[in-house]
Amino acid sequence: MEKARVYLVGAGPGDPDLLTVKAARLIASADVVVHDGLVDAAIMALISPSARLISVAKSRSRHSVPQDGINDILVREAQVGRVVVRLKGGDPFIFGRGGEEAEACRDAGIDVEVVPGISAAMGGAAATMLPLTHRDASSAVTFVAGQCKGLTDQNWAGLAGKGRTLVIYMGVATAADITEKLISDGLSPDTPVAVLERATRPDARAMQTILTDLGDMIKREGVQSPAIIVVGDVVLKSDAENRLKHFAKQAEKIA
Repeated sequence: MEKARVYLVGAGPGDPDLLTVKAARLIASADVVVHDGLVDAAIMALISPSARLISVAKSRSRHSVPQDGINDILVREAQVGRVVVRLKGGDPFIFGRGGEEAEACRDAGIDVEVVPGISAAMGGAAATMLPLTHRDASSAVTFVAGQCKGLTDQNWAGLAGKGRTLVIYMGVATAADITEKLISDGLSPDTPVAVLERATRPDARAMQTILTDLGDMIKREGVQSPAIIVVGDVVLKSDAENRLKHFAKQAEKIA
């Protein structure tokens, strides 16, 4: 039996085969699973039929449960002796607000443990053979959130450019603003960019263009979240088309 505590578990970018062994074990044995809306159905299917599911799905314009409410759920369920898994897409500590949830548990005297997951950037890069670092193209990577408050007031100068890779999470809805900001902060309009949509899933897509066309391409292609934007010369090292064909064929075999 697991000791009653809260586990902040990274579900990864979607493919259930990318779960850690520990994550899969905890998902299957938890008493309560508090889950995001973007966790893939194949991963949700691993949850024990006896477990209680609590959805705390979020979107850009609507949070079904505010963060303070999520924190309260985790603490309350653990205080009565239940093993609680907080199941989060990607990794709990990369734009997953896992730090806030861990703090809330610790403040309440609840044992909490973090089980890392493969982030969207790592999963998407691997699926499309897009190296986030490359000896000939980049020796530094920066992760930023494209929906953060005060976006226009932040200084992004130097985050992308020669020898650097910029990965933008949650940037689909603000792509035009992001483009304007990066160019105004000194980045060349013809810098290569890629958009990786639903990375590692059977319906994944990868698109490439230049920075000045980013917002228009997202509209043309009807890109939807979850998706990440990669900015930098590493985009030109990608083998996205061939890799995605491979994953599609594998999905057809499984079906």
